Amino acid sequence: MTDLARTPQQIGNLVRRARKKHNFSQTQLAERAGVRQETISLIETGNPAARLETILAILAALDLEYRIVPRGKTSPADIEDIF
Repeated sequence: MTDLARTPQQIGNLVRRARKKHNFSQTQLAERAGVRQETISLIETGNPAARLETILAILAALDLEYRIVPRGKTSPADIEDIF
């Protein structure tokens, strides 16, 4: 799975899709990541106040990783079409 996210909402959508692909409830993912279920809910709804450390723990629990690459030429609106 290779997806692109540039906004908190897009990150939240990707986390939700990956969680469902793994058949985890929010509670199960929270336990695996060492956070509260409410934190998973906030991230999945695009809360911009999530800490990077928390995002990284959730991605690790989903067997995903964070990568930094040069920005492509597409606009944020184009990315939203993916979701």
